[in-house]
Amino acid sequence: MNTTGVLLMAYGGPDSLADIPAFLLDVREGRPTPQALIDEITENYRQIGGKSPLLEITRRQAAALEELLNRQATPGRRYKTYVGMRHWTPRIAEAVMQMVADGVRQAVALVLAPHYSGMSVARYFARLDEVLAAQGWPFTYRGVQSYHDHPLLIAALADGLRRKLADLPSDTAVIFSAHSLPVRILDGGDPYDAQVKHTARLVAGQVGLPADRWAFAYQSAGRSPEPWLGPPLEDAVLSLIERGYRQLLSCPVGFVADHVEVLFDIDVKARGVAEAAGARLERVPSLNDHPLFIAALADLVLQSERQEQ
Repeated sequence: MNTTGVLLMAYGGPDSLADIPAFLLDVREGRPTPQALIDEITENYRQIGGKSPLLEITRRQAAALEELLNRQATPGRRYKTYVGMRHWTPRIAEAVMQMVADGVRQAVALVLAPHYSGMSVARYFARLDEVLAAQGWPFTYRGVQSYHDHPLLIAALADGLRRKLADLPSDTAVIFSAHSLPVRILDGGDPYDAQVKHTARLVAGQVGLPADRWAFAYQSAGRSPEPWLGPPLEDAVLSLIERGYRQLLSCPVGFVADHVEVLFDIDVKARGVAEAAGARLERVPSLNDHPLFIAALADLVLQSERQEQ
């Protein structure tokens, strides 16, 4: 039986409030975290249930992907999926060790983030390469670097947006968003900014949104003093309200699963800004294990294999 390992990599998140100091220490690469920031992040997680749901969702995505790939597989071929987190358990190294134990000799690796940046996706693959090098490269892999314009990804995002819009007033304004990164990424020609905005345009076009009924914003910027990509989501919310919109709909195209940047930064923080200004903000459900998104991941795996032939 010819088995292909499929490694899904994601950011990771704390399993409990008690894990937050250690989680932040990992995210900050060993730099001490001010107690005020620990307290703030702890409160954010408390408001979304006391833990990150990311690992559970990522495992659901992996199981759905494995099932679909094996259902479509040709005779004699089998796929097995693995989950590795960059900043929490199970870590990328743990996933690699399990792949080695299972006898994987060839693999496809992808990050559960559709848009490439040297500050995000590239670091996942750097971590993977470090682990494999330390193990003497026990298997080879082909990495999927970006899939921001994959037709099935766009279809999945558009499906969720279309369904949500059907339940809202016809003059609802949509705000597409993605995680902010430092402005300095633009100096080196990093494609992230162009890719996330391209995704937003494709989804808006597929749904038929007029140009004056949607905006793009960045969210969840880090706490470093340097400038970050904008406009911030909260500013975009207030700008649309100033233009007369009272019903807003968030569509976070930069995320593929529920986690704190969605469940708190949008559902609590941005929604509170809208309500304080006399408007309502709702959100398109995250992709999570949406069948079209899982189909997109499967197609990416199969495309990678065809490129090797």
